[in-house]
Amino acid sequence: MTGTLYGLGLGPGDPELLTLKAHRILKSCPVVAYPAPDTGPSFARQIVAPYLTAAQLEVPIIVPMRVERFPAQEIYSQAAEVLARHLDAGADVAVLCEGDPFFYGSFMYLFERLADRYPTEVVPGVSSMMAAAAGLGRPLAARNDVLTVLPGPLDDAILADRIAASGAVAIIKIGRHFSRIRSLIADLGLTAQAGYVERVSLAEQRLMPLAEVAEDVAPYFSMILIYKGAETWHPALASRLGAEQGA
Repeated sequence: MTGTLYGLGLGPGDPELLTLKAHRILKSCPVVAYPAPDTGPSFARQIVAPYLTAAQLEVPIIVPMRVERFPAQEIYSQAAEVLARHLDAGADVAVLCEGDPFFYGSFMYLFERLADRYPTEVVPGVSSMMAAAAGLGRPLAARNDVLTVLPGPLDDAILADRIAASGAVAIIKIGRHFSRIRSLIADLGLTAQAGYVERVSLAEQRLMPLAEVAEDVAPYFSMILIYKGAETWHPALASRLGAEQGA
């Protein structure tokens, strides 16, 4: 008998957005693995820190935070073999994943290496995109709107084409690309229809119309939501966001 591998979606950061199922499995697993930068704490671990116990064995998976490419496949292959040893010994392993495991989540790389060898269960989590829409107080999309999720590092031409073809857009991974993306949105005449969200669900979250963002750079945990479909959302949105930002 081997242990079971669990990929646990943790949500955007608020520990209370962890699902009941993820919480139950987390508490029962003797081994807990999570991605961690080579400098600083693991955000995934911080989310579940209130629920961890001293009896659990923690396995950090060190992933360098670099602009340039690094041997990611090698890192995940090595991590998979470490986790395999615990699974072979009969221990259940919970792998923590910010947001949702299969929505740009790192767990998918361990899944492809281990799921055909061990019993595996993936527990979905609240994505930051859903939390961002809730924070802004407007739906992501409605009726027959096409919602498109775009990574910020894409070229301007690709971004412009995809935005033009969609009724609603979520631009993620904006970080150091923020100034370029904001200029592109302005050129498309969509600034008034764009909302900016930063560190959603955390104590330091910021929610505001894109036009009110003063900085030229954005943190990693930020995104832009654009709605240009047929629905007219709450008319007080801009004033409410402005009031919250002022507070």
